[in-house]
Order: sequence, then C-alpha cells, then structure tokens
Amino acid sequence: MQTTFTPEQLADPSTARSNEILRACVHCGFCTATCPTYQVLGDELDSPRGRIYLIKDMLENDRDPDEKTVKHIDRCLSCLACMTTCPSGVHYMHLVDHAREYIDQRYKRPFGDRALRWVLARILPYPMRFRVALLGAKIGRPFARFMPDARLRAMLEMAPKVIPPVSRNDDPQSFAPEGPRVKRVALMTGCAQKALNTDINDATIRLLRRRGCEVVVAEGAGCCGALTHHMGKTSESHATAARNIRAWCAEMDQGGLDAIVINTSGCGTTVKDYGHMFRNDPALAADAARVAAIAKDVSEVLIELEQDRPQTPPAAAVPEGMVVAYHAACSLQHGQQIKTYPKDLLRKAGFTVVEPADSHLCCGSAGTYNLMQPEISGQLKERKVRTLEAKNPDVIAAGNIGCMMQIGSAAAVPIVHTVELLDWAAGGPKPPALLAENVARGRVPQLK
Repeated sequence: MQTTFTPEQLADPSTARSNEILRACVHCGFCTATCPTYQVLGDELDSPRGRIYLIKDMLENDRDPDEKTVKHIDRCLSCLACMTTCPSGVHYMHLVDHAREYIDQRYKRPFGDRALRWVLARILPYPMRFRVALLGAKIGRPFARFMPDARLRAMLEMAPKVIPPVSRNDDPQSFAPEGPRVKRVALMTGCAQKALNTDINDATIRLLRRRGCEVVVAEGAGCCGALTHHMGKTSESHATAARNIRAWCAEMDQGGLDAIVINTSGCGTTVKDYGHMFRNDPALAADAARVAAIAKDVSEVLIELEQDRPQTPPAAAVPEGMVVAYHAACSLQHGQQIKTYPKDLLRKAGFTVVEPADSHLCCGSAGTYNLMQPEISGQLKERKVRTLEAKNPDVIAAGNIGCMMQIGSAAAVPIVHTVELLDWAAGGPKPPALLAENVARGRVPQLK
C-alpha cells in the first residue's frame, strides 16, 4: 500500500511504525474471511482491510478522528485472526494500538462512553476494587433488565453467582519445588482473574511445583496493562507495565528467572510485546526487552518440562472417557501463535480432546469488548457456545479468564482452565466447577 506521510510525520516513532505496517498491506482481503466482526456485520469497514483504510486516511491527513472512524475502530476485537491469515505479514496489532491511542488523545467521546471507560480503567485492573464492584453488580443483577443501556446491563450480568474468597497464594512469596529444582519461575497472578477465579493460580502453582519449579510471586507485580492499553490510554497502561518490569527484573537480578509464567493469554500477548511498547523509553527499553524475552504462556513452560522428563507418568488416572472441548483463546492462537501445546498436554494427561467448528473465530470476550460492545459480543458468544456444545463434551477447557467468563455465562457445559484439568490429572483436586456440575448434572465421569 502506498503512503504519503511527510518527513515531519515520520519523525514520530509511532507514525513511522504505522507507516511500515501500512506499506506491507497489499489489499488482498484474505483477512476478511477470518474477521469475526466482518462475519457478523458484513460491512467492509468492519474488516481489517476496511479499518486499515480508515486508519491510513486519519493518520496521513493528521486529522481529528470522526465518529465513523471511531465506531469501526471500536468494533475491532483485537482478536488478531487477521495476523494469522495475512500472507504479507501485516502487523495489525501495532497499527490498531496506535490508532486507539491517537483516538484517545484527539477525539472527545460522548459523556456516557467517557464515563464507562473511566470506570472500567479504574476498577478492572485493581482486584479489591473489582471485588467490591462485583458484589455491587451481584446485588443489582435482578434489576439488569430495567437498565436502558445495554452496556450497563452487560456489566451487571457479568457478575458471577459466587465471588471467591481472596487466595493468599496470590500474595508476594516463593513456593519451593517438590523435589529437586528444575526451574525458577515468576507467576503473573494478574488482576481481574484474582477476583473472578482464584482456582486458576492455585492450580498453576501446584502443577509447576510438582514438576520441579520454584514459583515466585514478585513483590510489586500486578496488572499487565492490557485493559487500558487497548483503550488507547497509553500513559496508564505503561505505568502499570513499568511496575511489572521493575518487579520481575528485581527477581531476575537477585535469584534469576527461567521464565515469567502467564496463565491468562490476553496478558501474555501484552507482556510479550513489552519490548515494543517501551522501545523508545531509555530508562526501561532494555529491561522491557529482558522481560518480554522470558515471558511464556503456562503451556509453553509445561511442554518444556515434559520434554525434560518425558518418562514421568501421570500421578493419577484421569476420568475414563472424559471429553474435553478445547476453546482456543484468540490471544493464544493468534496473538502468541500457540496452537497445539494445550491440546497436546491434555491428550498426554489422558483426556479426549475435541475442537469446535470455526475454532479460529473469537468468542466475543476480548478484554472489555463484551462490556463496551455487548450486542456484537453476544452474537459471537452464541455462535461459539453452539459450536462447542455441538461436540457434546463433558467439560470445556480454555486458557483465558475472559473467554471462560464469556462462554460460561451461556454454556450448559462446565468450563475450566486447562491447568485445572492438568493439575487434576496429576494428582491435584478436582476443579471446583466440576464438583458443582456433578451435583447438578451427574454427567462428569469420576476418577478411578
């Protein structure tokens, strides 16, 4: 794609990067075939190719964003399926991130939009604030149908029936390995996940310790910054990310780290991009690159550990005939290009793994997307749940808390994190979600 940026415009590093990305696009349209919003809406401007044209026009002309451009950029899920499909290697993620930052700085949204984004940015990245908000949403949930704004209804309806108690495993500390130490890793405990589902980090710690890892929860680490980053609030997202960088580098310098383990794939995509995010920051560029270099999804680390000890048998038998429908989170399969590891691990643990039709399409969660674009998100959720349940599984497994909440709000089949099943198969407790479903449905096979 030909561009006409001036030398003055290209002096800005973000614009220079966007220019590189735009020039890589050849207008082929392959991306439209895998774009969820284009599949749902059928509008060229709601496809990656259409959005690229809008972004190019906005940036080249150095104009303030208009309502039309903002609407179509806001409708992007950032699922990154287009990047997996693109034959030309167009790095759409960096382009749309720049567009969102540009919009945040130069477009005045309606008051309701500004208020919603302010609330989400001030609550979701902070676990205790989020817990209080969830309690309030739980109380107000019976009145959701009276809310005139679909976004407010979505916020009330997202509250889980049970808000788990705080897990002290999420506090800064170190967990010794069971047996000889093979690796020393830092676990990213996250933000929203600590309020919504504490079983995931608990299972991850047990699983890693059992396989010879010293697991460190670093002092000062918290939200990865993804939630505010995808709203275009760069100063807020960078401040959050900088705290993580300093916390993990302190651990790297003191005791050494073999990996930073991330069990929420949306966070993983962002942390792995810290090097790019801080490339122009002289104080943090080097450390950000160090962190990004050892950031790994939990499935990557577990595969490495399996390769180190391939002869180790499972600690316990898995339920005979248990069928697991694997939901591939977009941030894992597209953002990090990790497609087979979770399925390989589940099969090796003894589960029968099935995949839904159109597994490359997003479930509609996408961070805060299900709260800000509830109608489109709801259509994608319905489609995803239908294809998963068509496989008649006993349980659905996913590697991202957002996907779990989205799918779990509509599925009749229990959904758990992949690590919960792996921990169970290796001798850990049965995932609590399965205990509740056992009482209600009696379908989940028992361990021998």
